Amino acid sequence: MKIMVNSKSETVNPGSILDFISSKGLAPEALIVEHNYKIIKKEEWANIRLDEGDNLELLSFVGGG
Repeated sequence: MKIMVNSKSETVNPGSILDFISSKGLAPEALIVEHNYKIIKKEEWANIRLDEGDNLELLSFVGGG
């Protein structure tokens, strides 16, 4: 199915937000997820299923000095 990820169309397997993040190898502890224009708490990632046409914005924090 196709969803938008950071304003780019991407084909993904059905599953939850957590499934998607895991499949990308992203570090959840440094990630903020916006699903269809709503910030989603990490505790809810496994409960929210992605649907065709959904919009995800993934923001990661990078430390440095």
